[in-house]
Amino acid sequence: MNRLRLPLLTLLVSLPVLLTGCPAPPPPADSGAAPTPGAPASASTSAAPGDAAASGNSAGSTTTWGPADGLSLGGYMSLTDSLSSFGQSSNKGMGLAIEEINAKGGVNGQQLTLHMEDSASKQEEAKNAVRRLLDKHQAKVVIGEVASSLSLAVAPDCQAAKVPMVSPSSTNPTLTAKGDFIFRTCFTDDQQGAYVAKFALTKGWKAGVILRDINSDYSKGQSAVITKRFTAGGGKIVSDEGYTQKQPDFSSVLTKVKAKNPDVIFVPGYYNEAGLIIKQARELGIKAAIVGADGWDSPVLKELAGDLLNDNCYFVNHYSKTEDRPRVKEFVAAYKAKFNEEPDALAACAYDSIYVVAEAIKAAGSTEPQAIRDALAKVQNYDGVTGQITIDAQRNASKPCVVLAFKDGQEVIETTLQPSDV
Repeated sequence: MNRLRLPLLTLLVSLPVLLTGCPAPPPPADSGAAPTPGAPASASTSAAPGDAAASGNSAGSTTTWGPADGLSLGGYMSLTDSLSSFGQSSNKGMGLAIEEINAKGGVNGQQLTLHMEDSASKQEEAKNAVRRLLDKHQAKVVIGEVASSLSLAVAPDCQAAKVPMVSPSSTNPTLTAKGDFIFRTCFTDDQQGAYVAKFALTKGWKAGVILRDINSDYSKGQSAVITKRFTAGGGKIVSDEGYTQKQPDFSSVLTKVKAKNPDVIFVPGYYNEAGLIIKQARELGIKAAIVGADGWDSPVLKELAGDLLNDNCYFVNHYSKTEDRPRVKEFVAAYKAKFNEEPDALAACAYDSIYVVAEAIKAAGSTEPQAIRDALAKVQNYDGVTGQITIDAQRNASKPCVVLAFKDGQEVIETTLQPSDV
């Protein structure tokens, strides 16, 4: 997914997968979080319990974190195929949380067991994975997915079974409308679109341009919210332009943008296109700020834009690994010690989701799914790595965001915005 140009044959072969797992509809949009670079893991035998090598799972296999006889929780993530980097990062964050909770005595004196199934970046495999979690493992709660298209595919199954489903990072606004057993612990595309607009207004920018991916619900949905919020706050969208995924040359559209002399260019898309837009905009002499959302979260952005990222570029994200908060520092240190890599936003969101579920089980004083569901609906001000998490009446997470800038090629926190700010 991180290749910019594919041979025609490869593109034709992979097109069905891309339509299934990537943000172009149909099906519904994916999470705003973008995958980190690296080829998808190849299918192999399942990993040993608690083994970080779970990324090598084959579809239909299970990785277990925690003891075999603990309170059964279910996880489903894309550990293989086109969205594997989503799932691998999330799996590690969830497994780390399980191990930490169990090391402290578990929940209400009971150890937790997370059965992680591979949804293989496909809707049908996601449905099969969740069916195994419900039928074979008798999961009391199901945690997943990252990609909204996969979460949307299985939410009706969890709702019908009356087992709570908690998505760590699916941002499509319609997900929790699938039923009263469906939750998320991340913000929605509507929320981060509002944060993007608010940040632009606080910087005093008045004239904005939208550059949106015309085939992405993620991009189109955020663009609509940004336009509405930015204009309501006194800004003006002077041009709304489209592009397509894997487009290599933006000179034509950027020439039109330059003529508008905007203060800010909103690019609510993914890192591949955003990186090229930044590079080509600066090469054309465009000085406007360039602002995006969590779809920028990938080292590939820096590979494409280089040092030009240091010049007035910003994006909204779930957390920053550099934040000077004890909860963040402890998480980053533990993750690096276990996996020998730094945790991205997906890992942080997934880690938080396990802790929120554990808090709900503790508060419920019961292992019955209905009682856990009721406790999840009452979560207030949980101090997570990604900020204070409160579950609202629509079962979405009301939570802050960080706005990240770049200095010497490294992400730095520009500001933090709270739900009350929008």
